[in-house]
Amino acid sequence: MTVTARKKLIEVALPLDAINKASAREKSIRHGHPSTLHLWWARRPLATARAVIFAQMVDDPSSHPDIFKTEQAQEKERQRLFKIIEDLVRWENTTNEEVLERARTEIWQSWRATCADYAGHPRAKELFDTNKLPAFHDPFSGGGALPLEAQRLGLDSYASDLNPVAVLINKAMIEIPPKFAGKPPVNPKTRSAKSLDPRRWRGAQGLAEDVRYYGEWMRDEAEKRIGHLYPKIEVSAEMAKERPDLNPLVGQKLTVIAWLWARTVKSPNPAFAKIDVPLASTFMLLTKPGKEAYVEPVIEDGSYRFTVKIGKPKDMEAAKNGTKLQRANFVCLMSGSPISGSYIMAEGQAGRMGARMMAMVAEGERGRIYLPTSPEMEVIARQGRPEWQPDVEFFQQALGFRIGNYGMRKWSDLFASRQLVALTTLSDLIGEVKECVHRDALDARFSTEPQGLESGGVGAAAYAESLAIYLAFIVNRAATMWSSLSHWMNDRGAISGTFGLQVLSMNWDFVEANPFSDSAGNIGLFLDKVAMAIETVPGSHVGHAFQDDAATQIASESKVVSTDPPYFDNVGYADLSDFFYVWLRASLKSFLPSLLSTVTTPKTAELVATPARHGGKKGAEDFFMRGMTAAMGRLVASTHPGFPMTIYYAFKQVESDHNGVASTGWESFLEAVIRVGFSVTGTWPVRTEQAAALKTSRNALASSIVLVCRPRVTDAPTATRRDFVAALKAELPLALIHLQRGNIAPVDLAQAAIGPGMAVYTRYAKVIDAEGRPLSVRQALALINQTLDEALAEQEGDFDADSRWAVTWFEQSGFAEGDFGVAEQLSKSKNTSVAGMVQARILSSRGGKVRLFKPEELPADWNPDTDLRLSAWEIVHQMIRSLEAGGEGAAAGLVAKLGTKAQIARQPASRLYTVCERKKRAAEGLSYNGLDQSWPEITRLSRKQTTTRSTQPQLI
Repeated sequence: MTVTARKKLIEVALPLDAINKASAREKSIRHGHPSTLHLWWARRPLATARAVIFAQMVDDPSSHPDIFKTEQAQEKERQRLFKIIEDLVRWENTTNEEVLERARTEIWQSWRATCADYAGHPRAKELFDTNKLPAFHDPFSGGGALPLEAQRLGLDSYASDLNPVAVLINKAMIEIPPKFAGKPPVNPKTRSAKSLDPRRWRGAQGLAEDVRYYGEWMRDEAEKRIGHLYPKIEVSAEMAKERPDLNPLVGQKLTVIAWLWARTVKSPNPAFAKIDVPLASTFMLLTKPGKEAYVEPVIEDGSYRFTVKIGKPKDMEAAKNGTKLQRANFVCLMSGSPISGSYIMAEGQAGRMGARMMAMVAEGERGRIYLPTSPEMEVIARQGRPEWQPDVEFFQQALGFRIGNYGMRKWSDLFASRQLVALTTLSDLIGEVKECVHRDALDARFSTEPQGLESGGVGAAAYAESLAIYLAFIVNRAATMWSSLSHWMNDRGAISGTFGLQVLSMNWDFVEANPFSDSAGNIGLFLDKVAMAIETVPGSHVGHAFQDDAATQIASESKVVSTDPPYFDNVGYADLSDFFYVWLRASLKSFLPSLLSTVTTPKTAELVATPARHGGKKGAEDFFMRGMTAAMGRLVASTHPGFPMTIYYAFKQVESDHNGVASTGWESFLEAVIRVGFSVTGTWPVRTEQAAALKTSRNALASSIVLVCRPRVTDAPTATRRDFVAALKAELPLALIHLQRGNIAPVDLAQAAIGPGMAVYTRYAKVIDAEGRPLSVRQALALINQTLDEALAEQEGDFDADSRWAVTWFEQSGFAEGDFGVAEQLSKSKNTSVAGMVQARILSSRGGKVRLFKPEELPADWNPDTDLRLSAWEIVHQMIRSLEAGGEGAAAGLVAKLGTKAQIARQPASRLYTVCERKKRAAEGLSYNGLDQSWPEITRLSRKQTTTRSTQPQLI
């Protein structure tokens, strides 16, 4: 049976601007966000994932012409669905059941219509059960955003990944919470409270409460065992001699929150060859104006010591630079001799790189206090010796690894001895906590079944193992802050962890946090973050997380699929995740023997183009494309027939091939998707940059693309190039209108338009040129872009005559001067005149030259009500002038004056951005893109201003 699938919303239009804004904002969310549960690289924003899965499952109104009979009715319904998405993507609504239920209702409504369409399908009873939604699967589940949001929208969720760390993250988010949803905590403190009402504990709240309780026990027990390694510092009179600001604190014992170290090497100067000199990238401890603090080295008795001073240093540049010259080059503190990068590497590889404590940061009643260190403090820091450590070697040529050059070979080399003591102590305590939780769960009348998590258990044993996983995540969060690759951010006085980026780079001066303080880097902070993240997960619907290879998996069979595969060589997930794996394996292997059986995470089959593993760049790319093609082939044969599949592609801009011709990984990826039999029905650029970054970017590009795909019909015809171009010209203009109504920013329009263009290209088995050769993806993309330009140019036919002339002139000359004769000749073809446009204040004409007015040159007292020759061009540039001079409020005031006339400015702004992009006029392009992106807010504010004015009493 052949059924023509109904188009889903994501195959026609999306409120992309709202999705992108919510996704960008989400990057600054820290309380309760799943990213605070455990670090994963390049995790998709929850807002994006939620919107994409919703739009992937909900019908576009055009699929129901019997209900929505006209284009206007369809657009009205589309806007209603957009409003649901706009509410859905807001972070505040992540756990808002009213908002989520509206979305689930829409999904169910479309699902029932789909079931009716497939009533005669041979597998109708199995695949199209009106009482049960299909399940969801992500074969590259990574950080788990997609499976989590599918579960939040009401689907049973399946997450698979080759990487055990990713599997554990997904278990913690989608598998464990539903197992124990609604159950009260088992810890004795909460159970003894009179308020222990089972109805109080919704979702995973009971689980989160137990994480807090047992995590606090683990912290307290660790402090009993190793707290002596983190002593308080007593402010002495000796310290206060050089620091009058310390006088009020003399005799007080302060908690040290951080110890700052500089790496050292032997001086290359023979006269000081026995002295370990510091490789300090800066001596500044705090650079906030008026609150400066810095380290000052004091050379004495043939060596040196560090002191700490408050205030602005006499030589700020020298203090900022420390002993650093440039890159990996330093200067010897004792002799002034340069220390080359090659010398430092040689010293590191010979095991002669050390570290010297420079300063301490303590917590005072009124803020941070910067103190000098002492030999005693350094002795205490070095005296701790771990009973074991993760002496597992890492791959020296891994993507983004820069540390092997300096003698680091094993994961244990990334930590100072006291840091290792703290981490191994916590790791060892997890086993003790697990036994304690097991006993308490039995006392709380959990099932006595012996099956653990790997066997699918839901009793006391499985609950204890679940708590152990969350507590192991606390150890991993600690590891990122307690390594010698973390550093002190002197602009704000805070600790930055190991992974500012998805690389492991050398850090010359590092910070050592106090696990038992109340400031950044302490165990309690990690504990709170993990617990809050658990509280926000849905805890409903079945979830399964398991290890599997995307190229051979069968779990996608008959499921809705959305996935975020790795992209070429952007992130070396497996090598990076070993940083965490070595700690997880140490504490969890006893009850997860299958998942944690290997010494490190699997690398051989990982779909990442690591040149050192595959004989160079070409071999790595070939390996990636073979594997990705196999993975896509598995999906085209198995995904649910009622829904399109969505794939996130991490966009990397233009590269060049050996002929100097522009090529992209994007084209190669499209080629792989099409080759296995997918038809591409949509491409959506998803940005996660903050607005400020977009405004300063030369040409703000999407950070990733969402591809929408369906299996191509088996009897797809072959088309000629002429057929393809004719279909593009017939279908792309209408698709363009839908995109523009979805408030697609001009900067994203070309990329979004690839979707309907590729939908035409991929509906054919192949497209052949006049000589019978297949038309390549690159050639198809060129034709799509050409047709897009033509469609945008055709929209100019709706503009007034003055604006048509101005757009054409702008394309030729921008805001530069041009010849009057040429301008006048062009004006005749556009049915206008230069004199008339001078009168309309669009341009100036003098000395035989003509020039368009820039927005900032237009009169600020412009009144559209008295303008006798109003044009779209003038409205656009007056709005840009108003927006850039006074912000969205000022532009809204102008829109309120213009009324319905303001709408005619929207299309010219989009068209002019396209011109700027093609002509590489970045500054003007940003103005047009900015106006288009601000349009919804300007419109909202203008309505508010209009309402306010209409309700104000009139004075007579």
